[in-house]
Amino acid sequence: MAQSHDVRAFPYKIAVLCYLYDPQGRLLLLHRRKPPNSDKYSPIGGKLEISEGESPHDCARREVWEEAGVRLEPNEIRLLGLVSEAAFEGEEHWLIFLFEVTRAIRPEELAHSEFDEGRLEWHAIEDVARLPIPETDQRILWPAVQKHKDGFFALHIDCRVTPHTSQMHESWTHVSRA
Repeated sequence: MAQSHDVRAFPYKIAVLCYLYDPQGRLLLLHRRKPPNSDKYSPIGGKLEISEGESPHDCARREVWEEAGVRLEPNEIRLLGLVSEAAFEGEEHWLIFLFEVTRAIRPEELAHSEFDEGRLEWHAIEDVARLPIPETDQRILWPAVQKHKDGFFALHIDCRVTPHTSQMHESWTHVSRA
């Protein structure tokens, strides 16, 4: 059976996701109003300004500023993971850089909790898997993030098949900080 479209022609999108924790270890999540993943929870994030040559690190810092109103110094974020997704929602491929903020963010640092993208909420780590998060995040991405806190991973998710499959390419469960 022929496909209705050629996945080789899908555009590639480049984005970041940022994991911010408060002093109690809760994770800051955005209850999204807009696609992708409307009415679901996800970390702060967004697309790189590719036309401006924006780096993934600068994009992460910009997104945290735009979505939470928190300014981060370059040394306050670290690359946690790299995720590629083939044929996400049958429309595009994604390359996603995952960052963790290396300092605790106090809730009062947030400039707001509601904005056009949705509502920011703090959630206990043990509750995240029970929230309405995208299926791939729940089954593949969130377990990898938890396992690799202070480490690094690189994985590929194939969204052309149901259920989506994944392949871990790199996995470091602890890194020493310079």
